[in-house]
Amino acid sequence: MHYDYLIVGAGLFGSVFAHEMKKRGKGCYVIDKRDHTGGNIYTEKRIGISVHCYGAHIFHTSNKDIWDYMGQFAEFNHYINSPVAVYKNELYNLPFNMNTFSKLWNIKTPKEAKEKIAEQIAELSIKEPKNLEEQALSLVGGDVYEKLVKGYTEKQWGRDCRELPAFLIRRLPLRFTYDNNYFNDPYQGIPKGGYTGIVEKLLSGIPVETGISWQEFRKKRTDITYDKLLYTGMIDEYFDYRLGELEYRSLRFETTELPEEDNYQGNAVVNYTEREVPYTRIIEHKHFEFGKQPGTVITKEYPAEWKRGDEPYYPVNDEKNGRLYEAYRKLAEREKNVLFGGRLGQYRYYDMDRTIEAALKMAEDEE
Repeated sequence: MHYDYLIVGAGLFGSVFAHEMKKRGKGCYVIDKRDHTGGNIYTEKRIGISVHCYGAHIFHTSNKDIWDYMGQFAEFNHYINSPVAVYKNELYNLPFNMNTFSKLWNIKTPKEAKEKIAEQIAELSIKEPKNLEEQALSLVGGDVYEKLVKGYTEKQWGRDCRELPAFLIRRLPLRFTYDNNYFNDPYQGIPKGGYTGIVEKLLSGIPVETGISWQEFRKKRTDITYDKLLYTGMIDEYFDYRLGELEYRSLRFETTELPEEDNYQGNAVVNYTEREVPYTRIIEHKHFEFGKQPGTVITKEYPAEWKRGDEPYYPVNDEKNGRLYEAYRKLAEREKNVLFGGRLGQYRYYDMDRTIEAALKMAEDEE
């Protein structure tokens, strides 16, 4: 069987691209190494609750066209991301705002908060930050850094903040209002019933084969031919790591059903900012959809070092990896009839709206 496009990866990027090319009359065949479509936005029902199987995914955008595009495939609720941080036995609101500062210092006004932060920054006298710790301290001062940044960041990256480059934190947003809305985007929400239904609609009428890797497909499915390939897997893996491995951070999820407990933590996302607590956050999935059903499901999220065979989640976008990716990108440019897309194919972290924008642009460029 012959197709215009073979698409490796049935995540959001590959699914949007396949949908758009089908609309343009092109034949697409989609494969994915997992046993399901949807990539990291895959959701499944557990005890009647939509569970985000690969971590919390909150859709947010400032682009109305992208919001309307997604609205074709699902009805979104009005969920607003307002996480809570736990440090030892203290609770703080995120992002860093007046509720946070009031709890930290028993103050009430933006003027008091600004003065307190400026005073702490001035005491440190950091002129040229040499590492992430000094960069963060020069932006938010000692209290916010020690309680809400240091431990969480060290868990995420698996190393001491003094060993991490300063440029990893370009800014730490401080908001001097009593507003716990984490994102600034005007359009926010969660699709009712989860994300899986969106991907199913995107891929409607398109042949999809799951549970097969690109490497296996090339060996086993010689009956499938195509004119062009869209590869959304790891760009270094495509080239058999010939220039070396790009670095990633991975995640491990520990999901527990609690049928006898209706409300475990009172919020969808609670971050744990001490380094001594091994997980970075606990997600309680029912709160994404304001669930009232009996029982609940929670997921603890553990950062992990990535090694071959693990799922790569976050590219390590430092200078060394940037140079290596650039070398792979030049190799990719020389590949005939091969497109590279998504966070793994382009070695960058994408929010969902940016993923959709990039996939739509690639589809337009193919016309």
